[in-house]
Amino acid sequence: MRILVVSQYYVPEKAPTIPWDVARRLATLGHEVRVLTGYPNYPEGRIYPGYRQRWRGRENDGSVDVLRVPLFVDHSQSILRRSLNYVSFGLSVATARRFARDVDVIYVYATQMTPALGPWLWRLTGGAPYVLHVQDLWPDSITGSSMVSGSRAERLMSRVLNPWLSSTYQQAAAIIGIAPTMVNTLIDRGASKGRTHLVYNWAGETAAPEGLIDRGERPEGATVLFAGNVGDMQDLETAVRAAHSARESGIRLRIVGDGVALPHVRALADRLGAGNVTFEGRVPSEDVAQFYPSADHALVSLKDLPNFRGTIPSKFQAALSHGVPVITNVQGDLRALVENHGLGFTADAEDVESLASAFRAAAAQSDQQRAQMAARARRTYAEMFSQSSGISAIEEILVGAARGGRHKRGIDEGS
Repeated sequence: MRILVVSQYYVPEKAPTIPWDVARRLATLGHEVRVLTGYPNYPEGRIYPGYRQRWRGRENDGSVDVLRVPLFVDHSQSILRRSLNYVSFGLSVATARRFARDVDVIYVYATQMTPALGPWLWRLTGGAPYVLHVQDLWPDSITGSSMVSGSRAERLMSRVLNPWLSSTYQQAAAIIGIAPTMVNTLIDRGASKGRTHLVYNWAGETAAPEGLIDRGERPEGATVLFAGNVGDMQDLETAVRAAHSARESGIRLRIVGDGVALPHVRALADRLGAGNVTFEGRVPSEDVAQFYPSADHALVSLKDLPNFRGTIPSKFQAALSHGVPVITNVQGDLRALVENHGLGFTADAEDVESLASAFRAAAAQSDQQRAQMAARARRTYAEMFSQSSGISAIEEILVGAARGGRHKRGIDEGS
């Protein structure tokens, strides 16, 4: 097939590697793959050295043909500037129809929904079928953020976005959700049940090679690793308070990463005198893997917002791939996975004492119990969350979308 991948983020950006994984893997499987993306600027909000924005930028990523289009560069907390970043990319994509004119199917990686603007418009006027890989529910992920929540902008965004989102779902040849609750929500919002699929994300470049890590001698208690964005939504203030509360158990919380909330989290740890909480700061994504061998558990933490009940943060898959069980206060699908498969410990969201209890339980485990839980983590990753199984499922969905969508503008139910 001739496949177009549309994603605002692509290598060399320090962003989720799923679009890159999909493009490169589909190319090795014999498909002709091209990528439509922006100029690299994430996460700093500055164009990477060696790049300069212009109307069109062409390059090759192995056998993958890459076209870069301009966008408004920003990664701030400003509602207006962040909206311009998203919308400008969507509009730039829409101008690049010539790049998509002879493809069989379009794969849209939707961390936000604006990359779908072009494929949606093209489909309305006879273009190729498109498949949406939804990573965050819209408008929930923006109206529930600290930038927008509770403001008039929240209501305005919902009124503007909801009709377009409904049409985008209905016109899609297929939709992929990353968690069971997300799939059900997408169907409730207009996606066809027969064309909406569950495919779990994988760990990308932070995944470990096959086999469990030899962790050697372990100190008393337990080391809990948080590796990722330190933002408002990660609610690390609760984690710091919980680690401080459970300090007598020998729990150690190690925070690797940077973000807008880091100064506040550091200040809280200092104010509490939480000596069992350490900060490593920003680390290149390709170097994060070095921290897993010294971790007994990985923390996956989010605030208690409805849209998070249907999401599975990528740090969960990364931890499992290294054979590191998790401690999570994320409610909904993630909590059910951890409890049903025995992959770690769970707590109530935004509840210091509940998370402190989970920390104490982790610290009290015997070496044998930890080893058994680690083995389950790695086995579950291989069976449910591996890159090979995920991309195979996506390829099958793309093939079905191309076959069902070549001959007509719309996609009938059951085709």
